[in-house]
Amino acid sequence: MTWDRRWTLFAASLAVIVAFFVLREHWQHVLGLTPYLLLFACPLMHLFHGHGHGGHRHYRGNHPTKPGDIT
Repeated sequence: MTWDRRWTLFAASLAVIVAFFVLREHWQHVLGLTPYLLLFACPLMHLFHGHGHGGHRHYRGNHPTKPGDIT
């Protein structure tokens, strides 16, 4: 294993341990923020949802296209 990979693994492990202890000590504060986090997630879902898998082309099934037509 290279030095960079070991350093990354160590830093990620340390971050998980620190996050665990911070959440354990401040769990009541985190639970108090959950309604705001859910409200913040709604605009993000609207922003990023629906841009994959063909987008907003709802007319595809109603209007058959010719072979080779890319529109």
